Amino acid sequence: MARETTQEAFAAAWANGGLVIDVREADEYAAGHVPGARLMPLRSVPARCDELPADRPVFVICASGNRSRKAADWMNSRGIDAYSVTGGTGAWARAGHPITAGHHEHAA
Repeated sequence: MARETTQEAFAAAWANGGLVIDVREADEYAAGHVPGARLMPLRSVPARCDELPADRPVFVICASGNRSRKAADWMNSRGIDAYSVTGGTGAWARAGHPITAGHHEHAA
């Protein structure tokens, strides 16, 4: 079972430069994402897992928390210190945290 982190703990990690991986589809990401999040659609996680660091936490986010749990499980099984963000991007936005729209340099 994936390890999860609360929105509050994620916000603190994000503010300190935590690595955020958004596992939604490109159109969802473009519509609005956590600033600095790297796009890695869920279907690409198995093939791209080696791009992720094993020496620091990775915060995995999706729309509501379902896809991120699946991705974090897979990452954890490969030795990555991954945490699914409870409530996803929806909860992040509802809490008043910043959202960036469009495709940016952080998109992979």
